[in-house]
Amino acid sequence: MFRGAVRGDLPQILKIYAHARAVMKASGNPTQWGDNFPPQELLEEDIDSNRLFLYVVNGQIEAVFAFILGADPTYAAIEDGQWLDDTLPYGTVHRLASAGKQKGVASAVLDWSMEHCQSLRADTHADNKIMQHLLEKNGFTRCGVIHVADGSPRFAYQKLAPAQPLG
Repeated sequence: MFRGAVRGDLPQILKIYAHARAVMKASGNPTQWGDNFPPQELLEEDIDSNRLFLYVVNGQIEAVFAFILGADPTYAAIEDGQWLDDTLPYGTVHRLASAGKQKGVASAVLDWSMEHCQSLRADTHADNKIMQHLLEKNGFTRCGVIHVADGSPRFAYQKLAPAQPLG
């Protein structure tokens, strides 16, 4: 089950992000989220803006992620490639983290997100081999490189919804 996060979920959300940071560090990606990303203030802003979502299985939060519909300013310029389609309105998945207790959590999140848009984008750090594998396994294409707010590069991915039959 997917649902919007509420502020009462923050203690569990913060634990999931702490777990994700530890996994990232252990897998050779210590700098993407460092020791304190995403900050609680950003998560509160995401909750208040109705863009932070939870994947809940048997009453347990298994994943947390931001899902945002509409243009993302960091995706306006892409280098070393191009978007598969730059004309469709799109959604973006950011800050995806798993509690690490179930398999298939990221795929479920990406599938759910894809149900809400014709084009889905995501980006990840060059050292985040786990996320790169998950995106590619789920049908995303690496399109090029974008730069986040602090100027650091990220691999940019896009997946398009299958064409709908006319009629």
